[in-house]
Amino acid sequence: MDDKDEVKKRAMNIRKIRLEREKAVFMKLGGKLRAYFFTGILVTAPVMITFFVAYKVIVFIDVSVNRLLPPQFKPDNFLPFTIPGLGIIILVAALILVGMFAAGFLGKFFLKLGEWIVYKVPFISSVYSLLKQIFETFLSGKSNAFKKVVLLEYPRKGIWILGFVSADTEGEVREILGREMVNVFIPTTPNPTSGFLIFVLREDVVELDMGVEEGIKFVISGGIVAPDEAKRLKKRRA
Repeated sequence: MDDKDEVKKRAMNIRKIRLEREKAVFMKLGGKLRAYFFTGILVTAPVMITFFVAYKVIVFIDVSVNRLLPPQFKPDNFLPFTIPGLGIIILVAALILVGMFAAGFLGKFFLKLGEWIVYKVPFISSVYSLLKQIFETFLSGKSNAFKKVVLLEYPRKGIWILGFVSADTEGEVREILGREMVNVFIPTTPNPTSGFLIFVLREDVVELDMGVEEGIKFVISGGIVAPDEAKRLKKRRA
């Protein structure tokens, strides 16, 4: 009787060991499959989202340009199929032609005439003047706007916030404050296009080595995507 019990115990122990081993194998396999699954998401998601956004932008521009074209010049009348991105090509070509025309004597004359008319309209003149200054600042390539990422203590000591230097403080604000200040744009997370403007003493801001693109990624991700250390070291050596 004792021998039978001993055999049963051994059989049960062997079965238990087998089950534990099988469980360990399945858990290991499940862990690997889960890791592969998340790796697949990590690889494919950015590519798919990028292509999806690019596709939507291309379709939007194509449709918008197609609506503006006269019926006799629409590509559908000449081609039996649609070409994705044709609207972008037409838009770029049109902007080049407008730029060539505006650079000439006749174009400058009509441009000044149009601006003179726009500046006579109360509300429209303010919007046009603001937009013109913004585009001239960014497209000139000579401005330092949004080229520096900084840290500053805000809203109180001990709490640091990421910001972008938009310009040196000038005009009436500089005259009233009477000190060397900088305009700092504080973006919100995860939408960096919204935020607020503050005027800070130059010595109170800490300039960072990270680029504006890295700073924007850092803000959008809520601090998850850290700046590339290798790029920063290369920038320091340069």
